[in-house]
Amino acid sequence: MMLIRTDPFRELDRLTQQLLGTTTRPTAMPMDAYESDGSFLIRLDLPGISPESIDLNVEQNVLTVKAERPAPEIEGREMVIAERPYGVFSRQVFLGETLAADKIEADYDAGVLTIRIPMAEHAKPRKIEIKSSSEKKQITT
Repeated sequence: MMLIRTDPFRELDRLTQQLLGTTTRPTAMPMDAYESDGSFLIRLDLPGISPESIDLNVEQNVLTVKAERPAPEIEGREMVIAERPYGVFSRQVFLGETLAADKIEADYDAGVLTIRIPMAEHAKPRKIEIKSSSEKKQITT
């Protein structure tokens, strides 16, 4: 079987990483973020990563996601194409004051990590009652 490489720049990037020894540096993971039903949702693609290797931390309103995918054992085999990234993956998200960082929930399913951060109670919209006073007040200066 013969495989044809169609992206010479991807191969150049891979070779550069190998030569500079940068394959173990943290790399970014694709992310979607949006607001839904009073919560802020973050979805990160982490295919092929075991849930045990995912680490979530919040410190001073910074959410840090780290994960690791170990390289496969290829000893005695010839690598023909190496496009899948291995090593440490890391992403930081700065959380606003309107989010309840102490109530974060996370779920990992089918290679997608979903993080739900609820809105803080003080940031939720609320109805303000308007009072009417029929008494007239005199202002003296």
